Amino acid sequence: MAPSTPNAASRERGAAAGRPETEAATATASYVYGILPADVEFDPEERGVGDPPGKIGLVRHEDIAALVSDLHPTGPLGRPADLMAHQRLLDDVAAEVPVLPLRFGAVMENREAVARELLAPHLDEFRAALERLEGHAQFVVKARYEEGALLREVLQEQPEAARLREEIRGLPEDATWDARIRLGEIINEAVEAKREADSRALAEGLAPHCAAVVIRDPTHEEDAAHLACLVDSDRQQEFEEALEEFAARWEGRVTLRLLGPQAAYDFVAAKEGDG
Repeated sequence: MAPSTPNAASRERGAAAGRPETEAATATASYVYGILPADVEFDPEERGVGDPPGKIGLVRHEDIAALVSDLHPTGPLGRPADLMAHQRLLDDVAAEVPVLPLRFGAVMENREAVARELLAPHLDEFRAALERLEGHAQFVVKARYEEGALLREVLQEQPEAARLREEIRGLPEDATWDARIRLGEIINEAVEAKREADSRALAEGLAPHCAAVVIRDPTHEEDAAHLACLVDSDRQQEFEEALEEFAARWEGRVTLRLLGPQAAYDFVAAKEGDG
């Protein structure tokens, strides 16, 4: 697996089972990114989190493995570069093979502990989850109202809002305080209602083309929808065509962005060791 290349991961047939691959005896801990099939090969020069960044490796146990890197105690963990490395590695792997992502910051004592305390006790659980994810990847759909479009809709649909806006136009703030407060309340309530309706419509429209859909919380005040979709690779074109239909329907009102493939963060949660 070479996570920094377009073909991030490839299967290595006949990989040895139950074989922790140790590299740096000086490492004090092992950082764990996620769980994946053991029959994977990767670029041994790939680096992960930490300062200096640790080499990426696999800890294998039977037919599953943990993607890990050595963590050196030379700097705090949690820099933006660490967060980016964590997500990049998982997303690149997920483009090629199923992976169960762990949350950022999963650290265990060493690679032997990863095999003994994480992989072995949860072998059947991880194996089943990987089988369910085979051939699937997560995509994120971000829908954002175009600038000014949302306010125009609210003013057209809410006569009281339009009246209040005209009432306060050109007047000092302290003389129109109550009217401004009321206008803000109307707009906020209308935006929340529109976001809920648009999120539901987009989720229901994409659901027939996905294995699962999760509606995420908004990340911006002008978000129309924020969805995570688990998509079968055989149906990705069908999924994208359905999204294009929404883009055409909402042209001039909402801008849609598709991100992925990604690791299935919203659909699986691998167990973490006590570290």
